[in-house]
Amino acid sequence: MNWPKDLKIKSNYPLKGKTTFRIGGKALFFSEPKDTAELQGLLKAAKANKLRIFILGAGSNLLVGDKGAKGLVIKLNSSPFKQLLYKGNSIEAGSALMLGELIKFSFQQSLQGLEFLVGIPGTLGGAIAMNAGCWGRSIGDLVKEIKVMDNNGRMKELKGKDLKFGYRTSNLSKYIILSATLRIEKGNQPEIKKNINEYLSRKRANQDLTKPNAGCIFRNPSGDSAGKLIDLCGLKGRKIGDAAVSERHANFILNNGDASAKDVLALMQLITKLVKNKFKINLQPEIKIWD
Repeated sequence: MNWPKDLKIKSNYPLKGKTTFRIGGKALFFSEPKDTAELQGLLKAAKANKLRIFILGAGSNLLVGDKGAKGLVIKLNSSPFKQLLYKGNSIEAGSALMLGELIKFSFQQSLQGLEFLVGIPGTLGGAIAMNAGCWGRSIGDLVKEIKVMDNNGRMKELKGKDLKFGYRTSNLSKYIILSATLRIEKGNQPEIKKNINEYLSRKRANQDLTKPNAGCIFRNPSGDSAGKLIDLCGLKGRKIGDAAVSERHANFILNNGDASAKDVLALMQLITKLVKNKFKINLQPEIKIWD
């Protein structure tokens, strides 16, 4: 493979440690660009070599296949992609910024509106791409503007009329998110802290964070709960290999130590089959699957 000498490319790079599931094979190629210019160079080189592009955030909503990613995995991890700027009633933040850091900054500035995202172990870019949220709220509701790059290296700004958000979906899959401007409101720290603590308590009471996982595996069907349907099928605790349905939250699959992607996919297939048979509902994955 011919790569420009100024690009730092790693071959056969292990991805297991880059995901919260701790599952998956290797990336054929892996790179962490230092800035947008280097990112453009990577995209141009990948296109010339006819390589598939994978964008890796915090790896928190992702199942990497056992054979890994047969292409170029790009992780935005340098400071230009982690900027933070408060201006007026909005925050401009880089896509590689962890949501926890964004919420911490908002609290320090006495800004409210992001508290419902607390405890989600993802980056801002990943959260926006999948319109992450919980408790009936989604991050897409807060987005004013997004700076993106397409797979040809062209940058553009997308504003409200250009953006479409749905339940755990957006129209941004063809772009690499560079930064976003979020609507925010002035608040007071005691109230913000109270909200953060309440959301954290609810999350800890309802979700299973005891072992490596990728969060909710399936989207909630309209007007229903995937976790409830899976539970009613008697699947809590069901295991295939080292993958197991959580006893606490049936929409979580846990890695009990050495689960493979094959184990997880087989368990997902079993779940969808039994839920379809019992309720005539087709569950759809919420996680991304690289195969």
